[in-house]
Amino acid sequence: EPTNHLDLDATLWLEQWLQAYPGTLLMISHDRDFIDATCERILSIENQQLQTWKGNYSDYERLRAEMLANQQASFEKQQQRIAHIEDFVRRFRYKATKARQAQSRLKELERMQQLAPAHIDSPFNFAFPAAGKSSDPLLRLDEAQLGYAGAPVLSNVTLVLRPGSRIGLLGKNGAGKSTLLKSLIGRLPLLNGTRQAGEHCRTGYFDQQQLEALDLSASAALHVQRLSPEAREQEILNFLGGFNFRGDSATQPIAPFSGGEKARLALALVVWQRPNLLVLDEPTNHLDLDMRNAMEMALQGYEGALILVSHDRHLLRNTADELLLVHDGVVEDYDDDLRAYEKWVLASYRSSDAPTASVPAATEASAKERRQQAAAQRERLRPLQREVTQTEKAMEQAEQALQALQARLADPALYEGDSAGEVAELVKQEGALQAEQARLEELWLAQQEELEAIIPPN
Repeated sequence: EPTNHLDLDATLWLEQWLQAYPGTLLMISHDRDFIDATCERILSIENQQLQTWKGNYSDYERLRAEMLANQQASFEKQQQRIAHIEDFVRRFRYKATKARQAQSRLKELERMQQLAPAHIDSPFNFAFPAAGKSSDPLLRLDEAQLGYAGAPVLSNVTLVLRPGSRIGLLGKNGAGKSTLLKSLIGRLPLLNGTRQAGEHCRTGYFDQQQLEALDLSASAALHVQRLSPEAREQEILNFLGGFNFRGDSATQPIAPFSGGEKARLALALVVWQRPNLLVLDEPTNHLDLDMRNAMEMALQGYEGALILVSHDRHLLRNTADELLLVHDGVVEDYDDDLRAYEKWVLASYRSSDAPTASVPAATEASAKERRQQAAAQRERLRPLQREVTQTEKAMEQAEQALQALQARLADPALYEGDSAGEVAELVKQEGALQAEQARLEELWLAQQEELEAIIPPN
């Protein structure tokens, strides 16, 4: 509190002196103008937590207001969902035929209560739409030599990508993983061998260069419209909303976008094009945890072929059925799991002859079996996850329709004059909607039980 007991002149002198001070300044003050003039970072202590904010006090005040508004909206949505669950449990707790379903709903309630309001409602919600016709194989390389003129990187590469293939690439930086992906999509010509794409192969490619290719003067909506000039504006805006581009962020130029926002837009453009082959090079760079989780869920339900490079081990474990190791100029099947690969990498760095470290052998047959089991599990999950999504959408629509109807019935103006017939009709509609809501709840709970049978909750 350096300005306590100082008059204005002394405060201004101190402010100017601090602006020219070459050292580090750590300060507590309640003088906001003084802070604005002298500080470029704010530390706030709230709820026994320390948070860092870029900018001066005015920046902090604005950002904090936005954060609290978002938290409040999330909290209110969470409470509505909890109240809905509790109401369902109360109604069905003592009915023997519904007891197990009510317990399933209780489990969801318990999981929700463990999550902070800021995380219960992710702003991201998207899925890869069905791609239509597909070739088999989609794409193949045969005895290919990959790299650049006079500088081959990989030799004798044979790789076949079929519908449903889910491949993760492993290898150290510079081993040739990105070279392989660029060669697959035809961006990098082969030095030797053949590349053959199926007639109905639709490739979606993402790397960090896609961010640089974005038109900073165009809006997110315009980027999508350029891909599909015939698409309706509302359709485009609804789609972009799933990537948390709403309002001005969807319709204004993207020049102010952060790296994370540009990465989200680049991924959205890939999704919009309905690829049946996804080729992803470090797709999680710049993405926050909410967006990473949404992308993982979308890839879980994706029905096309996938080949990716990522340093996000959680993403690889949950989306790839096969692993390929790119090393020493070749591409080989890797029949162990990521934990074994991590150990090998660490050992190779510790070893004095790390450049010639041998390729890890698959010491446990169970590793491959685990990946096969995970693949089979995903195959069972995909159609069920789609059904759950459809049911939840129908539940939301039924709830909105019921609320609108009940608001109409609560309007005193409805009962003025000769409106008995209209009231009777509305009451009849209310009963039908409530019955439909109950049916959808039972369907949703049955689907939850099926999900839990495939993946038991922790």
